[in-house]
Amino acid sequence: MPLAPAGAATAGDPRPLVIVLLGPTASGKTDLGIELAEHFDLAVLSVDSRQLYAEMDLGTAKPTPEQRRRVRHELLDLRRPDQPINLQEFRILASEAIAREHARRGVALLVGGSGLYLQALIQGLEPPRVPPQPALRAQLTALGQPTCHQLLSQADPEAAARIAPADAVRTQRALEVLYASGQPLSSQQSRNPPPWRVLELGLNPADLHQRIARRTGLLYDAGLVAETERLIGRYGSTLPLLDTIGYGEARSLLQGSLSEAEARALTEQRTRQFAKRQRTWFRRQHQPHWLGQADQAGDLPQQARQTIAAVLR
Repeated sequence: MPLAPAGAATAGDPRPLVIVLLGPTASGKTDLGIELAEHFDLAVLSVDSRQLYAEMDLGTAKPTPEQRRRVRHELLDLRRPDQPINLQEFRILASEAIAREHARRGVALLVGGSGLYLQALIQGLEPPRVPPQPALRAQLTALGQPTCHQLLSQADPEAAARIAPADAVRTQRALEVLYASGQPLSSQQSRNPPPWRVLELGLNPADLHQRIARRTGLLYDAGLVAETERLIGRYGSTLPLLDTIGYGEARSLLQGSLSEAEARALTEQRTRQFAKRQRTWFRRQHQPHWLGQADQAGDLPQQARQTIAAVLR
C-alpha cells in the first residue's frame, strides 16, 4: 500500500504548501518544473542525489545555464564530487530552502526523482546522525563497489535491497552507518512528518523508453565523455560518483574496455533499468496526482496549473 504524503494538500488548509513534481528519469520533470516555477513565481528546489555535485553537469542532466537563467534553481552544485553529502546533510539544506520559499511565497516547489531524498523531506524520514568517516570511505573505495554491496547484503539485506548494486555513494553510506554505530541503517530510520501540506504531481510518460534513448544520444553528443575525462583528471578514476550511469560507461570507453557504440547502448540499458526501479518506488511509496492520463483534458502544464490552483484556493 503506498504511503500518502504527510499532510496531503486540500483546498482551504492554512499550512504552507509543498508541491512535489516527481517521476522517473527522462520523464520531463525539468521542463515542466521550470514552466510551473515561472507561472507561480517559485524557485525550483532540486531533489536529485547527483545534481547536487558541481562539475557533474551533462551526466546528471542538470538544468542548462539557459534554463537556470529562466528561473532560480536551488540545491544544485552544493559540493565537489570528492566531498560526499549524506542524506541528513541534504535534508537540513533542503528544509532551509523550503523555509525560505514558504517565507517568500507560502509555497515551495520540489522537482526530482531521488525517492529516498523526497521521502526524507515530505514524509519526515530521519536518517541516523552518523558523521562522515573519511578513512573508512577510503577503505571501502579500495575494496570496490561489488565487494561493498555484497558486504551490505550480508549485514543489512533490507538496506541493500533498496540500493542499486552500482550505487557506490549510498552503499558506502549504509556501511559507514553500520560500522560507526554497530546497527544497520534500516533499523535506525525514524519518521517525523513536517508541518506542511503536500501536493504530489507525477509524470510517467508512455514513451519513456524513446525519451531515454533520445536523451542518451544527446548526452554523448554534447560531450559526456569529455566531461568524464575532466572528472577523472581532477579526482581520479576510482571516484565513487563515476559509477553513476553514464559516467561509468564513459570511463570504460576512455579505458578502452568499451567502444562508443557499446557505451551508448549500455548507458541506455542501465537508464531503462533505473527508471523501472524509480517507477516501482513511486508506485509503492507515494500517491501522486498522475499527469497525462487518458481521461484528462489539456496539456501537461495546463493540467498541473489547474491542479495546483485548486489547492491554492
